Amino acid sequence: MDDLVGKGLELTIVLELLFYASATFIALAAPLAVLLSSLMTFGTMGEQFEIIAMKSAGISLRKLIFSLSLFSVLIAAGSFVFADTVAPKALCKMKMLIRNIQDQKPTLTIEEGIFYTGFDNYTIRVGEKNRNNVDIYDIILFDHTKYQGNVTFTYAKRGKMEMTEDKAYMLFYLYDGFFWDESSNADSPQSNPLIRSTFSEQYRRIDISSFQFERANDDFYSSSQTLSNKEIMQMIDSSLITINKHNEDLVSSFLNSCYYFKNYISDDTADTINQKWSGTYYRVLNNREKTEMLDKTLRQKNDFVTELKSSEMLNKHLNMSLASYYTEWYKKYVFAVACIIFFFIGAPLGSIIRKGGIGVPLVITVAFFTAYFFLSIFGEKIAKGGAVPVWFGMWLSTLILVPICAFLTYQASVDSALLSSEELHKKLQQFNLKKIFSRKKNENTTAHP
Repeated sequence: MDDLVGKGLELTIVLELLFYASATFIALAAPLAVLLSSLMTFGTMGEQFEIIAMKSAGISLRKLIFSLSLFSVLIAAGSFVFADTVAPKALCKMKMLIRNIQDQKPTLTIEEGIFYTGFDNYTIRVGEKNRNNVDIYDIILFDHTKYQGNVTFTYAKRGKMEMTEDKAYMLFYLYDGFFWDESSNADSPQSNPLIRSTFSEQYRRIDISSFQFERANDDFYSSSQTLSNKEIMQMIDSSLITINKHNEDLVSSFLNSCYYFKNYISDDTADTINQKWSGTYYRVLNNREKTEMLDKTLRQKNDFVTELKSSEMLNKHLNMSLASYYTEWYKKYVFAVACIIFFFIGAPLGSIIRKGGIGVPLVITVAFFTAYFFLSIFGEKIAKGGAVPVWFGMWLSTLILVPICAFLTYQASVDSALLSSEELHKKLQQFNLKKIFSRKKNENTTAHP
């Protein structure tokens, strides 16, 4: 909402953003819709005794459920196709549109008392900002164009900021301040002159044309969530090739170190029988040469340890990237199968509880879908973290729901009244809370006259 409010956006832009955002939730909303609709349909049919009429006409509940399950299969297939083709493009468009909105008026993005780093090589802090978003006060501007840290900055008591009409530059008019520069000279790095000057008026122009380039480039927003399954498989193959090459390079570096040790340090030369070795072995060196050789070996060992640590970090990053591709690939299938699973939960449960309308089915739907959603998030987290295989983490929620689905379908097919509203009402009547509490009160009165 902070990106939308106060931007002066047209209604069509807001509706377009909401349209793209809603398209990204279709795959997640389809199982929820199937569960709610099946609960309401079969609950209403059971409440109005239509299921009993069908059974008397020779149509079993099992036949009724499995005939309607074909429709849930079609919904699942449509959900998968939509999630694989339309949703990734909609997500990419949504990200581009959000970036356009954020960059439409950068002056509104700069908040009071917070360092803003949205400009390339510049950081600005505004102590106070007028309501017109033009007049500013207590300004600090850091210049990082020399890539030497916070060594060049400008302070002004007041100023104005505005953007050019072509949105290529940000203009700052600064008044009553000073300029400080203690950067080193590129020609003589040992020289660090200090430049300090005051000014009554200063003009700064910051290039923001890079934002326009990023908006025009669709690949800038490419990620595992904006790819189809075919493209994800290509990225997986590329990631596997990169990981294998990285591991081979690490092994090669290790073997080179072992070769140096065996040929220069170890007395065992059995592995070099077939090689013509013309070097000098460690055992024939004098003390000074041995010290130099050991120092060199120690340096190589330290270099290899450093390389091993950096390789470990790179390997961890590559594996996390690979896991993210696998999770997105599995997720589209998981949500599609969830449509079928939720139908076989909603239809039998609706025929058992025999409550139509929106009330009871909505409560049950929220309970089931909330549990499924949290299980999906939990499985995805542990899969990306490498605690379990990716396929197990992504299918964890489905594996938990399948036994529930089978139990409810069996209970409905045998006309079980275990979960019916009448049976539950009878169970509650058996636990007469008023009688239980009155009995305990009488016992306490008898025990303490």
